[in-house]
Amino acid sequence: MAAAGESGHRYDAVVVGSGFGGSVMAYRLADAKLDVCLLERGKPWPPGSFPRTPYDFSQALWDPSAGLHGLYELWSFGGLGALVSSGLGGGSLIYANVILKKPKEWFTEPDGRAWPISYEELAPEYEEVWPFLAPQTYPERYHASTPKTTAFHAATKKLGLKPSYPPLAITFGKEPGARFGEPAENLHRAQRYTCRLVGECDVGCNYGSKNSLDYTYLSKADPLCLTICCRQEVKAFERDDGGFRIEVADHSQAKEGTPRAGPAPTRIVLTRRLILCAGALGTPYLLLRNRSAFPKISPLLGTRFSGNGDFIAFAARSPTPMQPAVGPVITAAVEIEDAPGGRGGFVIEDAGYPDFLAWVGEMIALPRIGWAGRRTALRIAWGKLTGRPDSNLSAEASALLGSPRLAGGTLPLLGMGREPVQGRMRLGRRALLDVEWSFADARPYFDRVRYYTRGIAREIGAEFEDSILRRLNASITVHPLGGCPMGKTDAEGVVDPESGCVHNYKGLHVADGSVMPGTVGTNPSFTIAAVSNRFAKAILRDEGKL
Repeated sequence: MAAAGESGHRYDAVVVGSGFGGSVMAYRLADAKLDVCLLERGKPWPPGSFPRTPYDFSQALWDPSAGLHGLYELWSFGGLGALVSSGLGGGSLIYANVILKKPKEWFTEPDGRAWPISYEELAPEYEEVWPFLAPQTYPERYHASTPKTTAFHAATKKLGLKPSYPPLAITFGKEPGARFGEPAENLHRAQRYTCRLVGECDVGCNYGSKNSLDYTYLSKADPLCLTICCRQEVKAFERDDGGFRIEVADHSQAKEGTPRAGPAPTRIVLTRRLILCAGALGTPYLLLRNRSAFPKISPLLGTRFSGNGDFIAFAARSPTPMQPAVGPVITAAVEIEDAPGGRGGFVIEDAGYPDFLAWVGEMIALPRIGWAGRRTALRIAWGKLTGRPDSNLSAEASALLGSPRLAGGTLPLLGMGREPVQGRMRLGRRALLDVEWSFADARPYFDRVRYYTRGIAREIGAEFEDSILRRLNASITVHPLGGCPMGKTDAEGVVDPESGCVHNYKGLHVADGSVMPGTVGTNPSFTIAAVSNRFAKAILRDEGKL
């Protein structure tokens, strides 16, 4: 990967962040022969580099000051936590690959407010993005060997619902683990393999089976027009006579695992256009921190933040093993419509996790394991005392290792939908990001999702279990949205709905999940990519390239 921009060189456009907004934007502008620089704070993650051991995961977090340059960044704001990605490809590295449109009827919020972009306007953008992500539904030939898929499908049908198999941005083959493509076709120069059905989508695919953004948009981009600069973290920016002056912290020479002794070295990058795509946490934070340089920015900066209704619960201790580690993380889904009284609809999806994380579930059961071990020890002692030892302790060893009704019999159930959009972002102490978000305001929505997930667990024959966060009146999201909402004027939003241009500041744009004026309701990646595609075309028209 190249170093950051040379002193004195001015790009046509600088894109900050390589997620579903940034990668689409960078590709479209470079494809039109603009001189584009993509700044990504994280590093590339080629096949085989994703963490799998406890130690690897301990080092896979993002905090450069502590010497951590990893994949995950965890935020905590009162009643809401958020998990986001840091790496070339952004959230596509750790998402579950689901490619769903925002339903047409959901372009009007539960409170009656219409989005500034209609479904009809976004439909052609969805169509243009689709072939890049190349989604497939989970092949029917694998259903019979994926218990969680068949169990979820049967349970939702018993409830009178209509389950479906959502498109997944994964390459499946006639056989798992088959080679496909040529190493020269992707920027990692790595051989890719068809999905091995090992449930590792959310922890990074070590086989290149996911059609993540590093393999799609960024690998297809014109290398003569797109300069990709990894481990470059934008800190500040301001206007200058020719566009924008950007201060970038350079982490490229940092030694991973070693805390930084002082500030990271910085460099300056110049550009005519600046397009922020750092996500619904990163982009509002950058604008809030640099607000003094942009005093006319809309007062709505930081508003309309949500967690996209993210919800997790468990169908636990099923009498039939769910085998959640078999298949991709998500294989099936069901959509629940809005209810009367403005209560928003949602989507529920099955979920899975890798085999190595099943041991975490067993660790939770340590009291049971301890009791089983005590019984085994007593049996050995009794055998010695009576002179009739039972030399076969296989059953006892099995009890020590766990029951299939625990880890293997547990199916995570994921929800996301139209929660009330009530979060507000601001700078707190030491200029750190803070979010005001009320679980109490969101409770009616979550109660409705909980009602349906409980029903699914019941029909599976499993025990329903809330996540521990619910007991704490808290939630966590992997789909943060909002903070720079779209609106036709600065009284209605931070950016315009045509090009994502920040009102009152020509050349400064936002193209990521932060521009969503409400929840997407479904998995938001496809909609973010479609909106970015729309914005990119508007920018190219302004440049005289369309």
